[in-house]
Amino acid sequence: MRRRGVTGPDFDEWVALRGDALLRLAYLLTGSPTDAEDVVQDVLVRALPRWDRIAAADDVDAYVRRMVVNAHTSWWRRWRKRETPVEEARGSGHVDPVEPRDDALWRACLALPADQRAAVVLRFYEDLTYAEIAALAGVREGTVRSRVSRGIATLRAQVETLVDVR
Repeated sequence: MRRRGVTGPDFDEWVALRGDALLRLAYLLTGSPTDAEDVVQDVLVRALPRWDRIAAADDVDAYVRRMVVNAHTSWWRRWRKRETPVEEARGSGHVDPVEPRDDALWRACLALPADQRAAVVLRFYEDLTYAEIAALAGVREGTVRSRVSRGIATLRAQVETLVDVR
């Protein structure tokens, strides 16, 4: 994974170039702009002390994307164990800074299980190959294909249900 004698990009420059793409990826994985910011911040805080090693990787973008996917998975597991969602928060006057997405496809995507949503997002939003997604997620390529297939089938069924209702 290391390239001998070659130094990679400077951390600040790399974050300035790729930070928005990391936020978009995290947003698509989490479905929340604040959670996306938390995930990316956590990744960058962990990446900074190891930046020399990360910058020497063959594909810095893929390395950090994998960190985002892993951080989201870890965050989701921690959240699931300690948070109890309620229908409506009391006294919540919070308005998301990102324009709300009311389209049914986005709601259906958010309803997918986290592993399927990650696979669909990485495949169709990040335009990664199945092999690249498998490497990022640390699973076999067949598992990725299965997750994408199931996710797309669920999304397709949701859209067809909406079309039939209209």
